[in-house]
Amino acid sequence: MPHSSPWPALPYDEWKDTLATLHLWTQIVGKVRLERTPWINHSWHVPLYVTARGLTTSAIPADGRVFEMAFDFRRQVLDIAASDGGDASVALRPRTVADFYGEVMGRLDDLGLATAIHTVPSEIPDGIPFEDDREHEAYDGDAARRFWQVLVSMQRVFQRFRARFVGKSSPVHFFWGSFDLAVTRFSGRPAPVHPAGIPALPDWVAREAYSHEVSSLGFWPGGESHPHPIVYAYAYPSPEGFSEAGPRPEGAVWVDDLGEYVLPYDAVRSAPDPEGALLDFAQDTYAAAADLARWDREALEWPGGAEGPAQAP
Repeated sequence: MPHSSPWPALPYDEWKDTLATLHLWTQIVGKVRLERTPWINHSWHVPLYVTARGLTTSAIPADGRVFEMAFDFRRQVLDIAASDGGDASVALRPRTVADFYGEVMGRLDDLGLATAIHTVPSEIPDGIPFEDDREHEAYDGDAARRFWQVLVSMQRVFQRFRARFVGKSSPVHFFWGSFDLAVTRFSGRPAPVHPAGIPALPDWVAREAYSHEVSSLGFWPGGESHPHPIVYAYAYPSPEGFSEAGPRPEGAVWVDDLGEYVLPYDAVRSAPDPEGALLDFAQDTYAAAADLARWDREALEWPGGAEGPAQAP
């Protein structure tokens, strides 16, 4: 049944066990895409994408065919569809990561799409290999649907923000390693070598991801260190004075241990105009980073300014 609000409540403590399981399930699917897709700068070949049903890999090449893996949070299944007509599905229900992994790999085998992946989770300290993980098994389908609905709303606003920029920009995409939805703008200039050190992620991957100056906006559903969902914004490298920029709306704060601005999701959903609040936060944090770092904003943005031109040139 559809949720009544496009901005449903998402209390971290109430679904954190489901979140942990779903995070690992998305990694299994994402790593299949990673193994079969040509490398694209900044790891843009690995994320998932928000759809009207859930999250998808988009088309994955496979020896003259393509196939797609898609989480459908309306029907509570993972669908696998191949261009030659092959189809399979895996139920999304309370089950261990090991059980889910075994069934997904079996369905791929049955379709002639066998794929060997690195089974240690990415960006999770001391992660348990998927085939051995019988610890994570919680799954609340309603909580997963609410999470997806938040992603749908965030995607819609992030796309509006992305459309204001004519420089290099990422798609709006969902990274299964960090489990967040993000969109990133680039100045076009090289950046200092990133310090890397991200758990369970090769340093060269992090350094390639941040090879050029960026301003990034994203949504993260929370974790043990910050147990609440947030919208975040950061710049790399972070220009001097960025932490004092003071973006709109009310509730936006700089968090030292994250090195980024944070806007609690609850502040967004309770705002009179949630989309407007998000766009204000996105615009203010980007503008502060770009001005302080002396980006060529005139060349990188639509000539109509913050809202873009009335129509495409």
